[in-house]
Amino acid sequence: MSNFSRRRFLTTVGTSAITAVFLKGCLGNPPEPVSNTSNPGVTPVTLTPEMTPETPVIKLGFAPIFEAAPLIVAKEKGFFAKYGMNEVEIAKQANWGSARDNVEIGSAGGGIDGGQWQMPMPYLISEGLITKNNVKIPMYVLAMLNTQGNGIAIAKSQEGKNITLDMSKAKDYILGLKQSGKPFRAAFTFPKANQDFWIRYWLAAGGINPDTDVNLMTVPAAQTVANMKTGSMEGFSTGDPWPTRIVADGIGFMPALTAQMWANHPEEYLAIRADWVDKNPKATKAVLKAVMEAQQWCDTQSNRSELAQILSGANYFNVPATVLEPALMGKYKMGDGQPDIDDYKMAVQYWKTDKGSVSFPYKSLDLWFITESVRWGFLPASYLDDNAKALIDKVNRSDLWREAATEAGIPSADIPSSDSRGVETLFDGKTFDPANPKAYLDSLAIKKV
Repeated sequence: MSNFSRRRFLTTVGTSAITAVFLKGCLGNPPEPVSNTSNPGVTPVTLTPEMTPETPVIKLGFAPIFEAAPLIVAKEKGFFAKYGMNEVEIAKQANWGSARDNVEIGSAGGGIDGGQWQMPMPYLISEGLITKNNVKIPMYVLAMLNTQGNGIAIAKSQEGKNITLDMSKAKDYILGLKQSGKPFRAAFTFPKANQDFWIRYWLAAGGINPDTDVNLMTVPAAQTVANMKTGSMEGFSTGDPWPTRIVADGIGFMPALTAQMWANHPEEYLAIRADWVDKNPKATKAVLKAVMEAQQWCDTQSNRSELAQILSGANYFNVPATVLEPALMGKYKMGDGQPDIDDYKMAVQYWKTDKGSVSFPYKSLDLWFITESVRWGFLPASYLDDNAKALIDKVNRSDLWREAATEAGIPSADIPSSDSRGVETLFDGKTFDPANPKAYLDSLAIKKV
């Protein structure tokens, strides 16, 4: 049976027959297996009444970047069906604005129940800050999907201008462009979220004010290559494979990976409408178990070649696997005279790193996003008082992650006991202590607050 046929088979067979390989040492001893003669060598799972989902149906949105891999793999490898969620739909979103609109109306209205999100979009949606008519749509953050796997791409016309990880070397050039009336144009995929924060932090660390010294704009990830080709922008902050695609196509170069800016940084998250989760707590944990198993599969280095093949499909990224695989292995051609990178630890990671769990939704990392939102005037300063903790406790459901991990047999050593990952250090030497976010904010020279 071909790989494609086998994947299709795994996603369509019934719950009583679907199975998937346990990752050694991760999921413990499975229950007594059900009969599955059609898939010899694959370990089945028995769903107890306490673990049987209230519904097998959920619709999850994704964007065609590496962050989506756990959702796609959970579908293609049958992990959703393994845990009783055998009617999961993974729907590609045209852009982040569409994802927001679709989660507002929910799957009952033809939209989605949740899915992959840039942070802090689930908070902004919950607070009604980016929704139509400012209607609050409560959401729950359930897991972090990945770390790293993002970069800054720069147009070929900017080669030789000292645009590197350290932007202080290019500060005079950037300011000169502004003074000439042709400012540097930099884009991201959605305002007030991850990729906006990465390019802002990178510029500000070099003494460049992203609000006054350059022109920032929003461009959907899938339009990155086309916009860079037409010369409508000089820089772009987005997830792989788009930065590496720009280099591979000879359109530009990469001065920085987010892995260089902040090793093991928070990236994108699984979040679902709160009303769906509250109605279907067992189904929610089934989704989480499937995503966890998919994350472990994705993080097995020997699976990365197959992962590239899966993601390359027309329904997913529609990008050749030969373009995807190098970045998945930590092989980056940076361009503009910079040394290439060949380090698997610099690649996107999904389950575990030297910093600990990737999948666990640390509340301290949510606080960093809220702090950066205050820094740039996206949220009022009042969000850094006691309200921040109350908001994070309402939206972040790390308790459900722990429950799902325990039911799935994840070793206790891989289940964080604390909601804080501790003090974080970024590439410019700045430290973020979640116990004192205001001290971090005070240490930053360029900010609106």
